Amino acid sequence: MAAQFGRRLRKGAATTAVAAVAVAALSASQAPGVNDHGRQTAADATPSPDVSASDGSATGNSPYYTDLPPLKSPNPSPSTGPSPSGKGETEAGIPATVLDAYKKAEASLRESKPGCNLPWQLLAAIGRVESGQARGGRVDAEGTTIGKILGPQLDGNGFALIKDTDNGAYDGNSAYDQAVGPMQFIPSTWAWAGRDGNADGKKDPNNIYDAALAAGHYLCRNNWDLSDQDDLDKAILSYNNSREYLNLVMRWLDFYRKGTHEVPDGTGTLPGNRSDGGSGASSDRSTPAGPAAPSTPGQGASKPKPSPKPEKPGGGNATPKPPSTPPGSTPPPSTSPTPTDTVDHLENAGPAKLTAMAGDAFAQRISTRAETKAGKAVAKVRVRFTILGDTDTTFTGGESVATVATNSSGVAVAPALQAGEKTGAVTIRATVVGRTVAGLDYTATVTERAADKLARTSDAALTCVAGGEFAAPVQVKATYQGAVADGVAATATLVKSAADATANDKGPYFKDAAGKPVRTLAGLKTDAKGLLTLPKLYADDTTGTFLLRITTAGGATLTVELTVAAAETSAPSPSASPSA
Repeated sequence: MAAQFGRRLRKGAATTAVAAVAVAALSASQAPGVNDHGRQTAADATPSPDVSASDGSATGNSPYYTDLPPLKSPNPSPSTGPSPSGKGETEAGIPATVLDAYKKAEASLRESKPGCNLPWQLLAAIGRVESGQARGGRVDAEGTTIGKILGPQLDGNGFALIKDTDNGAYDGNSAYDQAVGPMQFIPSTWAWAGRDGNADGKKDPNNIYDAALAAGHYLCRNNWDLSDQDDLDKAILSYNNSREYLNLVMRWLDFYRKGTHEVPDGTGTLPGNRSDGGSGASSDRSTPAGPAAPSTPGQGASKPKPSPKPEKPGGGNATPKPPSTPPGSTPPPSTSPTPTDTVDHLENAGPAKLTAMAGDAFAQRISTRAETKAGKAVAKVRVRFTILGDTDTTFTGGESVATVATNSSGVAVAPALQAGEKTGAVTIRATVVGRTVAGLDYTATVTERAADKLARTSDAALTCVAGGEFAAPVQVKATYQGAVADGVAATATLVKSAADATANDKGPYFKDAAGKPVRTLAGLKTDAKGLLTLPKLYADDTTGTFLLRITTAGGATLTVELTVAAAETSAPSPSASPSA
């Protein structure tokens, strides 16, 4: 097996020219802007202008594999044996465990976020581009990669500059971050996006089940609907903010949608070319990280020649720089501080007060300004917002952590907050990613659901005879600012009078579980339509007019009149004549 992988890796450098020809051929073979399914292609899709407002990408814009899918479309095959002959069929083969992880992630997201419409083929496309499907499916029985898959250290030498955020816990590098695992998450993103996809109690970026589920949730955040091309573009660009990356992932997505088949683990095809000018699979932990590091230890892959002008992720050429520092060694002193290095503190940029009713979205969003010691705004700094404590309040999309880059004014605006059902104060903490600066806490208050109006759903008079029961139960509808008020707490009391709200000791009553009379019902709630239907009412022997008062959280009150009439008496029967 090692020899087989070595041969594939040695072929990598030779395929660069072939890939360039394939790009031109593929472009010429398709009508601009339309693919075989009639959808707009990524090549002609315009990225959303707010993509750059995110934390950059899941991968830190690390290098990726640029190999294109074959021009010949694959034919769907139910076989599970080795890949059939033919380039299209070979490239369409996905290692069994990797394919299973993608499909399980899709099934999980279909239940937890059905509006996202995540196709597993999108995970396969990203997995192909990021790691060559976990280096051709080199995973163990639990789905964990055999050897860590690491991207180059992000030290600013041809890549983004992201200083260590995990103390080397995931990538083994305490100086700079590196993308980790088959889906290539950087540690700072995995810290909040990580998932346990194989239910082993751990969130491991090196496990394909965990990584695939995390990638699915990452792509489904912000309420994106991936069946919509604009949202799909935003999601892919948020993974790696590069137009070329978007185009490439869309090519593989369309390719896999036309047919795939399962191949044994470890026999998948490996990509040969990377966006940084390197070749072969991503570097292993035992291999010094760098732009052109060989991918898999102990396989004898030839060292690729660096391109004189390696391409930056995201387009453009970069001037060659000195080799990056291997993991574990002391990084060279920086000649100029990064924006993150200049941040001295965070300032509250608004709002002063955050309040929302349970189940509602907060109308205002948290804003944080990054400043230098002199109070100058700092742009392009990543600020992480974390919801603390035991609460079911989340950011839109169901996440409890969001990372946002500051704009030109130094301000990072958090995603909208969605109030849960737990009421009370919620703390949201803002911190600077990659720098030890005191966090800034915000307090959001979740109030109980409320109604400002109650109305009966029927105008029928509520009457009963003494000792009898009312024919129909009392039903009311609650609204708040004209909208249905669902889940609102209510209390119903048979009061003594309009001026005395204490419970009456005579007249109509409800029955408790034991059948005993009660004249106050607490803990009631309106249903999804804002309706509240009270239990059946009964009358004792007291006649007259009585009042039922219903109150809700928010101050809505309704008083209903009940009438109890005397029972009808039957006419006396004719008496017999008195005896003489």
